Amino acid sequence: MPISSTTHVVLIPSYNPGRKVFDTVRAARAQWSPVWVIVDGSNDGSAQALQQMAAEDEGLQVFVLPENRGKGAAVLHGLEQATRLGYSHVLCMDSDGQHPAEQIPAFMARSQQQPAAMVLGLPVFDASAPSLRVKGRKISNWWANLETLWAGIGDSLFGFRVYPVAPLRQIMQRQRWMRRFDFDPEAVVRLCWHGVPPVNLPSPVKYFQPAEGGVSHFNYWRDNRLLTWMHIRLMCGFALRLPLLLWRRLAGKGAAR
Repeated sequence: MPISSTTHVVLIPSYNPGRKVFDTVRAARAQWSPVWVIVDGSNDGSAQALQQMAAEDEGLQVFVLPENRGKGAAVLHGLEQATRLGYSHVLCMDSDGQHPAEQIPAFMARSQQQPAAMVLGLPVFDASAPSLRVKGRKISNWWANLETLWAGIGDSLFGFRVYPVAPLRQIMQRQRWMRRFDFDPEAVVRLCWHGVPPVNLPSPVKYFQPAEGGVSHFNYWRDNRLLTWMHIRLMCGFALRLPLLLWRRLAGKGAAR
């Protein structure tokens, strides 16, 4: 039986995900209730099929956005719904089957133990992971840790995470960034600036080939340009916040003595 919660909800943003989305949703529902899917302007017929699934499952709800706005925009829509319905935390996971639904209870339990924190998946790669993607993410991880003065972000790009709703929603409403591929790394950096500590839990990740139903919307040049611009912006924000971050670091060391 799936675990039911009135505070924590599973949030699955989805854009033209291919057939893996149905396995992902079923696997998530086997572990947790409720599960929400935010269909981000998909035009592949998945919205209608997901709505049919939801009509037969009271633990599943599907929100359909009229046009593609990006992952971050879909998550923000979910945060708005969570606030309206009284949920305090969301676990975000991708719709393409890469993230391990069987770990949902463990991540949720850790969040319930440390509700002020964000629980970040620390990816454990297997042979299916493209080496260029694995090596390239190390660059973004290094910058994210510099921008937070090494607050403890294990991985800045892995999207299997539990976020506290209120601070993330507040951060996103204040600015127009974090709406597309830049959402995952910018969210953890800005939450660290906001005083939300990261907790890292190892989590396996699986990359599926097209023959296995895998779908990727990653564009190497477009998305890396977006990340570069994001880190330029974050470094400017880091420079402005450096005195506060240093004070927090020194205060934390003093409290630990």
